Amino acid sequence: MIDNLEYNTEREHLIIPEYGRHMQKMIHYAKERPTKEERNKVSKAIISVMGNLQPHLRDVPDFQHKLWDQLFIMADFDLDVDSPYPKPLREDLQAHPEPLKYPQNFPKYRFYGNNIKTMIDVANTWEDGDLKEALIYTIANHMKKCFLNWNKDTVEDDVIFQHLYELSGGKINLKEEDEDLSDATTLMRNKKKFTSTNKKAHPKKTNTNTNNRNRKRY
Repeated sequence: MIDNLEYNTEREHLIIPEYGRHMQKMIHYAKERPTKEERNKVSKAIISVMGNLQPHLRDVPDFQHKLWDQLFIMADFDLDVDSPYPKPLREDLQAHPEPLKYPQNFPKYRFYGNNIKTMIDVANTWEDGDLKEALIYTIANHMKKCFLNWNKDTVEDDVIFQHLYELSGGKINLKEEDEDLSDATTLMRNKKKFTSTNKKAHPKKTNTNTNNRNRKRY
């Protein structure tokens, strides 16, 4: 009797484990039938059993189509029967999607974020004038704030101007301008206000047991 025992490690791998090993053996039985008429008869019986094992799929559109596709998959696409639906192809099911490219525009200065690069590209398309100049200095001040958030230290305006020059492809050059950017205290002030106002004052919890312990009882 011990020699006839089967262990899962020695058994065939289940393609769709939800249906169990007995269903897999039924499909192998259908594949071994000598005539197509017998294979069709056994396959329809298997489809009926599969439908009973998956009652939650009855409301799914193309329920029968899904069952027939699963039948061919569990048969390793090697079942010669007349299916009411097109047979699935192994190549279509095993095809992998193409890997998505990560939108990394400037990996050298990641702490600025991708939106800064988009704003710089938009500024490069504007005509020279006061509006463009205001936008450029707004971008530069935001870059300085991002740098301070990342570095937690001071930064010279020349560093921001150099980074802006590189990210704009040499089209925006503030290194020759006399105007300075906002100082670090002003840029970080709003952040400190936001964090301080969001802190909730929790009332100190009093120890009721201590108060009760000191209370005189009559």
